[in-house]
Amino acid sequence: MGKQYAREPAVAKKSAKARASDLRTHFKNTYEVAKALKGQTLAQALKYLQDVLQHNRCVPFTRFNGGVGRTGQAKEFGRSQGRWPEKSVRIVLSLLQNLAANAQVKNLTNDKLIINHVQVNRAQKGRRRTYRAHGRINPFLSSNAHVEIWAAEKDENVKKEANNKVVARQSRKQAARSKLAIGA
Repeated sequence: MGKQYAREPAVAKKSAKARASDLRTHFKNTYEVAKALKGQTLAQALKYLQDVLQHNRCVPFTRFNGGVGRTGQAKEFGRSQGRWPEKSVRIVLSLLQNLAANAQVKNLTNDKLIINHVQVNRAQKGRRRTYRAHGRINPFLSSNAHVEIWAAEKDENVKKEANNKVVARQSRKQAARSKLAIGA
């Protein structure tokens, strides 16, 4: 049995999934890129990432934002800090393109698919070594990431049937009083 997703979509036939493991990209940057996509349609997300690569829009940094510079482009997200992490954006963009291909196989359209689940986890660190003064050696680690995304088609809104009878709700005290008045 293959690796599982953290969550499964409610309706598997109306959704498409994509995942990648042990990506050689910074976990913190990838987390912020993926978080910015949640709730967007697949078409909007693809356009947004293309704009980030061209530095027309930024990725807002919300959690891992210590030492992150400020930019006016972050105002659209109600933040002040943002960056343009190109390597993470390219990797997430390729994952979204894979998601779009998976959706096309299921005959789903990009405009109706909404990204409902995005998860980025820390992967095992890549170990290298760096050589220091006086013959010492220190670890030189890379913070890799696992990413999983799925998008589902939004259900059509159905109007609730009009109910002509409006029943007034009564508290226990009101119900007891009305029983007393009827019985007397």
